[in-house]
Amino acid sequence: MAGPNFKLNTGATIPAIGLGTWQSKPGEVKDAVEYALKEVGYRHIDCAWAYGNEKEVGAGIRASGVPRSEVFITSKLWCTYHRKVEECLNQTLANLGVDYLDLYLIHWPVPLNPNGNDPVFPKLSDGTRDIDWEWSIKDTWKQMEAVYKQGKVKAIGVSNFSEKKLEEILPTAEVVPAVNQLEIHLWNPQHKLMDYLKSKDILPQAYSPLGSTNSPMLKDDDVVQYAEKYGLQPADILLGYLIAKDIVALPKSVTPARIKSNFTGALAAASKLTKEDIAKLDAVAPGGKQKRFIAPPWGVDLGFENWP
Repeated sequence: MAGPNFKLNTGATIPAIGLGTWQSKPGEVKDAVEYALKEVGYRHIDCAWAYGNEKEVGAGIRASGVPRSEVFITSKLWCTYHRKVEECLNQTLANLGVDYLDLYLIHWPVPLNPNGNDPVFPKLSDGTRDIDWEWSIKDTWKQMEAVYKQGKVKAIGVSNFSEKKLEEILPTAEVVPAVNQLEIHLWNPQHKLMDYLKSKDILPQAYSPLGSTNSPMLKDDDVVQYAEKYGLQPADILLGYLIAKDIVALPKSVTPARIKSNFTGALAAASKLTKEDIAKLDAVAPGGKQKRFIAPPWGVDLGFENWP
């Protein structure tokens, strides 16, 4: 069973549902990836250098038996590598055991000191993040464009970029980002940013589309109402809501039953939710339930509305 695809500004297509691998532990993630591809029909795997599990992700892809050409693989440049994009990319390609990525993203618009006291989260003596203040993300983007032109990645994009941060790179960009991966869900829909992305032909992707572990969104009154109305689970409604709005959903799970239900349920919900349903769900966060679950203490103004 194959899911729907959306179109990127490169002309390529991207599966509307992907398997997220953040916080998936080594030893678990290989089996999750293999099952998602082999048994369910996923064709989109989202990973990142910083997750520390790319070798297992690659092993899962190979174990699935699904040809590399049929799997859309995304990974992300980590903050300590803004000055060394190709070096980070080469590590990711080696870890995954592939010779190209379908999509490569800047994970956060926050360059960290590449020579700091930790390879992932370098900190200053006061415990705050060791920011590389002398580096500009527009120069990171130039290096992203370079690996794109080499063919090492088929598309490039960003993650956790507000309109403000996108405007720091777009004036000098030769390639418009293909996607912007964000925390998007019922309680953090970012309507204004979605309109802006559409105006720039940048496709939104939703990480943490179900919220946090044991998410309170699963008990949201409107979500439960639609789940009962259509004979589905609350998670199905939350995922289908995004897909119906042309937003790529990236649910994460290592549990086979949940991996399968996220896929099939999301497709069912996306096909059943009406325009009126979507409009009502769009009003949930502005109606008083706006909430982010992911807000690292970067110590930088990222330019988002409703940032804690």
